[in-house]
Amino acid sequence: MQVVTNLDLFTKPENAIVTQGTFDGVHVGHKQILGNIVQLAKEQNGKSILVTFHPHPRQVLFHDVNNIKLLTTLNEKIDLFTEIGLDYLIILPFDEILSKVTAANFVRDILVEKIGVKTMVVGYDHRFGRNREGSFEDLKEFAEIYGFKVKEIAAHDINQAVVSSTKIRTSLINGDITTATLFLNRDYTVTGKVIDGKKLGKTIGYPTANIVLDDHDKLIPANGIYAVRVMHLNTIYNGMLNIGNNPTIENAKWSIEVNIFDFDKTIYGDELTIYFIARMRDEVKFGNLAELKTQLKVDESVAKRILSENEIV
Repeated sequence: MQVVTNLDLFTKPENAIVTQGTFDGVHVGHKQILGNIVQLAKEQNGKSILVTFHPHPRQVLFHDVNNIKLLTTLNEKIDLFTEIGLDYLIILPFDEILSKVTAANFVRDILVEKIGVKTMVVGYDHRFGRNREGSFEDLKEFAEIYGFKVKEIAAHDINQAVVSSTKIRTSLINGDITTATLFLNRDYTVTGKVIDGKKLGKTIGYPTANIVLDDHDKLIPANGIYAVRVMHLNTIYNGMLNIGNNPTIENAKWSIEVNIFDFDKTIYGDELTIYFIARMRDEVKFGNLAELKTQLKVDESVAKRILSENEIV
């Protein structure tokens, strides 16, 4: 897959099969659309092209109101798009100027003039242009004017629930890892670097790695205790993770800490990727460290059972 960050340097292919959108999460509904353009490109000897935006439009348009947290970083999306088999990923810098481009001008100036769209594939609820003014019906009208085809992909639903990035975000915020995994068709992940901590976990037999995420816009699931898998230097380990305020520890601050099973290495400064498998319980304030250690033994047993029953998705 070729990543294009400067549209002025892009050479239009003869048969451009295009879709557009932010595709945060690259969930099963997104994959249905992207798989469709990849297949059409193969059948029609064309090139599959995804036009996306960075930063996320909501981060630009609503930057002063509860900045949205994202399911995927740009690098994570690039990796996922590559796996799907796209020919081109065109990343348009989203700013105030682009946000004011009308739907008609976006189609004419970008999709037609610069990309050379021949077939446009979009989801059932696709909106585009200034204030999301453009609809599927508008797109069909523009297609007649500029001589390209339009194909609409129906909503993807699981158990009669329409899949959306918003629903996945809500699930994670509520600690519902099961729904998030189902809608993503993979384990939700976060990546960060290990920093120095208080090392209290080591004193009770459960040393933890404190993690600071690489991207502050990445959504972090609800506070609580999780069964997880951990990637370190391309090797996967089992573990359990705490997100929260460590209420048993005096003067503790909010943190992300992972205890990696059967692991004894110094990894300060190293990068870890956490795969969320299941949320086991809420944080609890215990009377002392001995009570906490007793609970951690239970958590370890539960986590090992869960992980033995679940493969990486």
